[in-house]
Amino acid sequence: MRADAQDNRNRILAAAEEIFGRTPGASTEDVAKQAGVGIGTVFRHFPTKVELLEAVLTVRLERLRDRATELADEPDAGAAFYGFFSQVVAEASTKLAISEALVASGSAAGETARSAGAGMREAFGKLLSRAQQSNAVRADADFPEVYALLIGASRGATAAGLDPAVRDKMLDILYDGLRPAPTG
Repeated sequence: MRADAQDNRNRILAAAEEIFGRTPGASTEDVAKQAGVGIGTVFRHFPTKVELLEAVLTVRLERLRDRATELADEPDAGAAFYGFFSQVVAEASTKLAISEALVASGSAAGETARSAGAGMREAFGKLLSRAQQSNAVRADADFPEVYALLIGASRGATAAGLDPAVRDKMLDILYDGLRPAPTG
């Protein structure tokens, strides 16, 4: 892809993420205007709104996967795990809005987005394993339960419209339950 075409694609994706993250029912015209391109340029890259939404969702999930993968090499496995968990919850409202826009358009996440989601879950699982090995997360907390807590905290914080201070307090309480019980 030519450099200018790649630049246009990147601007379209960034604009779509921002716009659909705020207003799931926004139009592709809104995206074109925000990206500073014509509507024809948007449709050359993404022939349908569904394809655009799926691409935005995929980019978000890939970014989370990449962040989790980066954090897997951090020396403090507990801080890496809890930091990533907090990031996912903090950014959940945008991801959920994009997912809702996709569903509202009559579609579900396609193979590309599902694959990106699977990669993110795998990377999160590695963070969890490392945090457990370093005794930052209790050993009896299996991936399905911890991932359900991540999803529940994300959806709950979004649905309740929690301000950051309340969200962080909620996470502190949740993290207390994930940490091993003190010994002695």
